[in-house]
Amino acid sequence: MDVSVGQRQQQEFSLASVSELASSASTSASTAPLSAIARFCVDCRCGSSQLRLQREHESSYFASIHLGTSQLFKLSPVQSVCVDEGSNTRNEKSYSRGFTMLFNKEKDSLDFHYSFEQWKKDANQGSHLPDQIIPSSKSKFDEKIESSSAKMYFHYYGQLLHQQNMLQDYVRTGTYYAAVMENRDDFSGRVVVDVGAGSGILSLFAAQAGAKHVYAVEASEMAEHARRLIAGNWYLGERITVIKGKVEEIELPEKADILISEPMGTLLVNERMLESYVIARDRFLAAEGKMFPAAGRIHMAPFSDEYLFVEIANKALFWQQGSYYGVNLTPLYESAFQGNYSQPVVDAFDPRLLVASPMFHVIDFTKVKEEDLYEIDIPLKFIAAVGTRVHGLACWFDVLFNGSTVQRWLTTAPGAPTTHWYQLRCVLSQPLYVMAGQDITGQLHMIAHNAQSYTIHLTLSTKMWGAGAEQGRILQTSSGKFDLKEPYYRMSQSQPYTVSQDQHQSFQPQDVNIPIQDIEESEIFEQPPQNSGSHFS
Repeated sequence: MDVSVGQRQQQEFSLASVSELASSASTSASTAPLSAIARFCVDCRCGSSQLRLQREHESSYFASIHLGTSQLFKLSPVQSVCVDEGSNTRNEKSYSRGFTMLFNKEKDSLDFHYSFEQWKKDANQGSHLPDQIIPSSKSKFDEKIESSSAKMYFHYYGQLLHQQNMLQDYVRTGTYYAAVMENRDDFSGRVVVDVGAGSGILSLFAAQAGAKHVYAVEASEMAEHARRLIAGNWYLGERITVIKGKVEEIELPEKADILISEPMGTLLVNERMLESYVIARDRFLAAEGKMFPAAGRIHMAPFSDEYLFVEIANKALFWQQGSYYGVNLTPLYESAFQGNYSQPVVDAFDPRLLVASPMFHVIDFTKVKEEDLYEIDIPLKFIAAVGTRVHGLACWFDVLFNGSTVQRWLTTAPGAPTTHWYQLRCVLSQPLYVMAGQDITGQLHMIAHNAQSYTIHLTLSTKMWGAGAEQGRILQTSSGKFDLKEPYYRMSQSQPYTVSQDQHQSFQPQDVNIPIQDIEESEIFEQPPQNSGSHFS
């Protein structure tokens, strides 16, 4: 039975079988395997954390193992051996007793190993309460995310290769470092929770800034690497505790003054980690606590890119072959053509490809509800600056570190230094023709799905323009459906930008840069007027 933190607890696991190993001092056979209950508990007489083994249908336990002097070894996905250490002689450990345990399924084994480590750590630290209790029912994360997606996600982020890719994004890492160090007063002497800690780099930044204690929460196997990295920086690591688990499931012994995280995915919301960030806020952040980052903005603008449009269309030409080794492929051409246009394009593009001033949608991490992120609806309205063909909608994001001393932005805008997020473009299979000054309206509708991403529905339309435009009818409409989970990563060198005879340079790179300081809070959420912001010649 699990009880709340702050009270004595116990935790049970059902075992398919358990048998005692024969000791070196005895020639007797090992105990015959029997189904049993393994129970973590605190001995009320001496206050020590123990693992007790009890046969099913029996009221008393037949073995008690002191967790402070025991070790657990995995023999197979469902079989482990637990040994109790004896005395140390000449730096060599001897073991006095051991038990082989067979679990009913692999998940039970994983949960048991994690709980064992938590109880053992608490025993060695003199605490009798594990900092995480495995819930008996599914967590909120497990209910909304399919297990195969979660497995791939945590496997990906459990690899040092991918952590290195993020660490070497110097815009990302450098901005986080500056945001923390420039706001030492927010961190000094405070309790910090690092949500999705990864390698632990942000936890180490917080410790450098003088945090009283940092809880680094990481659900993937990267938690083990984080422990090693933090231990290797012992002068900081003594104030950092790594907790392997999901923020939806773990428990912490105290509230946090600061939440720090890097929860942003492509288009800000991909991978749905923002929801975990919000859940951590509701569970762990003190009433007056701060979040780093505190808000995010999704920026959008229509674009014209003939090279990209033709490139995507040509990808389906393979399926126009009437005799491919004697097989007619043309019946699948239309499906392949539409499938190529269902992939949002991730790359870094020239900001001069934009044909209107951008608008933005704000997500305030300090106030947004988790459920608000399940479905995001953004009305679109732009004024075309040039006459051209509009091929779709370009998107990027920025986030705000709203520190008490310095406000700092991390931007992924086109024209700004490139990050590992790049930018994203939704390319429509049917372009729109616009004239300078013409209204472009539409809707960006994003629906979360259980593969930790979103389905994007985009519609763009052009209306009559000039005198009497309010009564004008819609002339053209183009729509597309995109899966944010399956983008087209277009990392090759961009095509040279050429200006047609009837088209001006439409967007200056410096105009998309977001100011990084001296911004009033009210300005963060205020849309720029249609006749200001970007400059067109």
